[in-house]
Amino acid sequence: MSRRLREIADPFVAAPPAGARVRTRLRVSLQDAEVLRAVGRHLGELAGRDLAGRCAEGRLGPKQQAESRTERKRALTAASSSRWAGTITRESEDAWQLADRNLSAERASLASRVRKIEKRLAVQTGIRKGRTAGYANPNERYLKSIRLKALRARLARVEARIGSGSVSVTRGTRKLLRARLSLEDAGLTRQEWRRRWESARLFLKADGETGKYLGNETLRWHPDEGWFEIRLPASLARLANRPHSRYRLSCPVQFSYQGGEVADRATTNSAVQYEVSYDPVKDRWYLDAAWRPPARPAPPLGELRTSPVLAVDLNDGHLAVAVVAPDGNVTGQPLTVPLPLAGLPATARGADDRPPPAAEEDHARAGGPERPSLASWPVSSSTSTTRRQRRSTRAWSRPSCPSTPRSSGTLRQSTPWLGRAGGPWTTPASWWPRC
Repeated sequence: MSRRLREIADPFVAAPPAGARVRTRLRVSLQDAEVLRAVGRHLGELAGRDLAGRCAEGRLGPKQQAESRTERKRALTAASSSRWAGTITRESEDAWQLADRNLSAERASLASRVRKIEKRLAVQTGIRKGRTAGYANPNERYLKSIRLKALRARLARVEARIGSGSVSVTRGTRKLLRARLSLEDAGLTRQEWRRRWESARLFLKADGETGKYLGNETLRWHPDEGWFEIRLPASLARLANRPHSRYRLSCPVQFSYQGGEVADRATTNSAVQYEVSYDPVKDRWYLDAAWRPPARPAPPLGELRTSPVLAVDLNDGHLAVAVVAPDGNVTGQPLTVPLPLAGLPATARGADDRPPPAAEEDHARAGGPERPSLASWPVSSSTSTTRRQRRSTRAWSRPSCPSTPRSSGTLRQSTPWLGRAGGPWTTPASWWPRC
């Protein structure tokens, strides 16, 4: 019987990323570190209580959400400030919404697995009925029937939680919480785990405000003078070294990557979100700046086809790269970039956030006078050829924009790229400025 071939969808233009985020290191003194920890712990306790209160309220309508946030913000303002309270309540609402979406995704996954097993159990052992094959032997069929009961029980519990609006959110990540139950397997001592747990639960984030001085009233960075200030909560005002309950770090602060864009937004009083975080493994403090760049419309597909593009095809263990002219012909010599993924952990295989290899970048530069330039591009990783083929339709039919690389903590602002389901995806040369 011939199998139906997968249809190749028409190419389309994906929207550019809606936000940008960059990171720099804070070389703080011992006194600065103590102040940051004190503020982070105080606000972390407030954030934990607010998140618990939001989760206890369950599912709310839009009007009820606004009323709940107003009440919780009023209660938090007395212990912090209005702007700290606004960020905390927004983070709590976002965490609840994300957990609710995760429950819905889990329900869909469990229901799909239940239907699959039920469909195969309906066919006798060793028999194929149409495209559905029964299980190979009675032993496998029996084990799958037990598995089906377990999946149905899990599905019933998830549906009950969705119906009641009960979600589970862990500040500090559930992975780190579970590591406490088996410190030997995690390779941590009790003191090391406690240090990581407390660092993950610090809260030092403030949303920006357009029209305010330097784009943020709570966390401020001055691009010309290079200082960074924190508005202290009322209970920690004794730690201030500047007027109006502010504390200025003793170290100079500069953004080496895309610092000009952050400086432009700060000097024009445009909203910039800042977040201070601590890495207990490296014993380093970091400052992240995030903002929303001006929206720009996506150019039509016909306009992109008038310029050369860098076509990249993901294969098992390597990338096939070529510069394609507007007429569809390959210009120059194609390039093969090794991409070994076998044996790597999932975090290393997840290459969606990585910048392009230097070999591809050099190959793009050698494309001639109208050579395409390259900024950032996504790659769907895989552990095997079969898994990659199964994911190809999802990966290319609805491509996602690059996000913040976990290795460096910076964001390469890419432009929309051209994707095509079932085949190599291409990057519009006229859209991708060099970064």
